[in-house]
Amino acid sequence: MSFEPLASDFYGFESLVSDREKDALMRVRSYMETTVRPVINDYWERAEFPHELITSFLETDVARYGFEEVRPFENSAVFRGLVAMEMARVDASMATFIGVQEGLAMGSISVCGSAEQRSEWLPKMASGEVIGAFGLTEPLSGSDSARGLRTTATRDGESWTLNGSKRWIGNATFSDITVIWAKDTEDGQVKGFIVRTDSPGYTATKIERKIALRPVQNADITLENVVVPESMRLANANSFRDTAKVLRLTRAAVAWSSVGVSVGAYEAAVAYAKEREQFGKPIAEHQLIQDLLAKCLGNITASMAMCVRVSQMLDEGTQRDEHSALAKGFCTSKMRETVGWAREAMGGNGIVLDYEAARFFADAEALYSYEGTREMNSLIVGRAITGKAAFV
Repeated sequence: MSFEPLASDFYGFESLVSDREKDALMRVRSYMETTVRPVINDYWERAEFPHELITSFLETDVARYGFEEVRPFENSAVFRGLVAMEMARVDASMATFIGVQEGLAMGSISVCGSAEQRSEWLPKMASGEVIGAFGLTEPLSGSDSARGLRTTATRDGESWTLNGSKRWIGNATFSDITVIWAKDTEDGQVKGFIVRTDSPGYTATKIERKIALRPVQNADITLENVVVPESMRLANANSFRDTAKVLRLTRAAVAWSSVGVSVGAYEAAVAYAKEREQFGKPIAEHQLIQDLLAKCLGNITASMAMCVRVSQMLDEGTQRDEHSALAKGFCTSKMRETVGWAREAMGGNGIVLDYEAARFFADAEALYSYEGTREMNSLIVGRAITGKAAFV
């Protein structure tokens, strides 16, 4: 399959990856265009997840992450970011599924698990035999998760008892395991646990009536005296600092996904502008429409440049929390502007699902908030700038 650069990649950032990575990127693009795009609007409208696509989705090698037990890190972080963008430019919900499965859930086990835990779970998750979820956010604890977790873990010999609740947990209505983060009642530190979702006392209830990422099956989780063996505690998760190591990786991926959402809305607006006629000519020939499209492309290009650099720093081993935080906060803010301008360029049709911009417009609101609000990411960056924490 020959490589065809995206017209929306105005400065040619895709040229930075290897020929092998370009081939893989084209496989992802082909899958998303031919298999996901034709059906996703219907799933979005019904708020249902396309379960039948999971196996083929994972077999297409759409993974943004590689793990030694499954697939070594043979691909660059820039490539993995471009894959996240490529998925989100067609559908942010499928990109989110992969972000939870192979970013948050597998990432937690890879970063914080023992060698035995990695060998046991990662191959099964990579194949789709086991679906994972990531339970950090709670009904009363989102931005203050570092200090405010209310879910508790109490050790009793060779097992732990978990009590509490989680909210907004993606994949949770159909996951086989969920990584639950809870506060140890003995030392007050946050620890991670691989919890089987068929465990007595574990329930997951779908959150209904969402206006964004509707195919994503977010859930409220309740944990009532859920017993977890010590062997299922993440061996290297001893404080929230370890949780943050996972978020550092996935936060940059969310920035990439937000670029994809921007690109998807922009491309829909460009196609529409070339076809829609007003005052006797396509609206693409109107100055104000060209101005909107140029502003969209400017946001996309600036955001892509930031994502490329933060991914290069990840490969170099120099990326820090503030780098991924700045990318996530900046790119999602620019995404919000971009999808608004794209919808505006389409007039009233911009709110109709058939024209696609409406889906990107709505989904942007979720990406703007999850894995750290703009304000929280600004404070992470602000701490790096000033040397002073201002979180409370």
